[in-house]
Amino acid sequence: MENSTAAAAAAHHVLVVPYPAQGHMIPILDLTHHLAVRGVTITILVTPQNVPILGPLLSHCPASSIATLVLPFPPHPSIPAAVENTKDLPPNSFRPVMVSMGRLYSPLLRWFQSHPSPPSAILSDMFLGWTHRLASQLGIKRIVFSPSGALALSVIYSLWRDFPRRADERDDNAEVSFDKIPGSPKYPWWQLSPVYRSYVAGDPDSEFIKDGMKKNLESWGLVINSFSELESVYLNHLMSELGHDRVWAVGPLLPPENGNGSGPCNRPGPSPVATSDILSWLDTCHDQKVVYVCFGSQALLTNQQMEAIARGLEKSGSHFIWSVKQPATGHANGAIERYGTVPQGFDARVAGRGLVVTGWVPQVLILRHRAVGAFLTHCGWNSVLEGLVAGVPMLAWPMGADQYSNATLLVDVLKAGVRVCEGSRTVPDSDELAQALANSVSEDRGKRKRAQELRTAALDAISDGGSSSTDLERLIKHLSI
Repeated sequence: MENSTAAAAAAHHVLVVPYPAQGHMIPILDLTHHLAVRGVTITILVTPQNVPILGPLLSHCPASSIATLVLPFPPHPSIPAAVENTKDLPPNSFRPVMVSMGRLYSPLLRWFQSHPSPPSAILSDMFLGWTHRLASQLGIKRIVFSPSGALALSVIYSLWRDFPRRADERDDNAEVSFDKIPGSPKYPWWQLSPVYRSYVAGDPDSEFIKDGMKKNLESWGLVINSFSELESVYLNHLMSELGHDRVWAVGPLLPPENGNGSGPCNRPGPSPVATSDILSWLDTCHDQKVVYVCFGSQALLTNQQMEAIARGLEKSGSHFIWSVKQPATGHANGAIERYGTVPQGFDARVAGRGLVVTGWVPQVLILRHRAVGAFLTHCGWNSVLEGLVAGVPMLAWPMGADQYSNATLLVDVLKAGVRVCEGSRTVPDSDELAQALANSVSEDRGKRKRAQELRTAALDAISDGGSSSTDLERLIKHLSI
């Protein structure tokens, strides 16, 4: 397929604009890799703190195919200065960062106007809707990139198109129904997008954010990190709502393969435990008997939640790998609160059957190991797709943003997982959690069979001639029209 599209892509030059959060950057960089190796010329915009993240992308693509455009991160009074020196965004900074990134409009316009061969299209994250105005001013195409799936994006688009409100502004449990979306999903108010809820509450930046989200609905095209066999009904819904068929499902977007045929490249990150040591530990475990526990790059668990998980893991008797963050201190309801502390003595009590890793872990490699039989996840879309590709049943604990929609898809529609908890502040019952963990690595053939079916569908989609490969080819051809 790469040879068949290279000639058509040769004249394309696309500006890629990621949103600077790990969960958003990873898939758009994987997409950038696929475009670059198929002959598309890429300029990728990054702020200084994110330049190192481009290392794996640049090392796997032709040197002439990707250029970097580094622009300073524009300041915002709500964002600590330290954000410019971190790899990922601090929690609760998504809205001000959306506004700050919008201040790159003028520098980018000047760059376009002075460039001898400027890009003919902008591919930008859905949180960067202002790039549609820039593309319109320049007379070029703007393509939205969604790091969320088609169901989640349908909910997001519905919010910013229909602007639902609560009858009682004090009732966070008021239910909002999305009747136009297939299956008519319903969610309590507190589970809706925090960006949208902040707009309703009158956030000072809300009008800028509303304008950007509405511009997404007007953009020339849409690329989604999903695949037709997984979400065809929601992809068709989006085409109907947008009024065109320039919607391309190109997922699951995965890291490039190692040249030695040993599988996917490892996403780099700081960890006190070597990847080889983690995999060696897994090698000692029986097939499909290990639970992998990870809640993504953003979620900070309270100490009460950490205690409940620890007790659940201990009571379950299961083997496990638990990825935890560095403990932190924060403020909740006017009081200082500690986050993310592993209970004292836990490591010693589970020695031999449990591995607690503080910091980054090689998630893709862990999930694909033969010993891993279940995944306790916050239902971030990257994690859901990585779990599906690995064929691993999932225990869903959505905590915010699109994760509730992802859990709906995973549990209620696909039947590839079970809910064990909901909410960023909810503390699960440790006995119930222990039972769910134990069941997940027992002989639950129904969930395991379904997970394996979805794995096959995902791999077929990204193989030559598969639906996602075909959509990627279509996207590149449309760029030349």
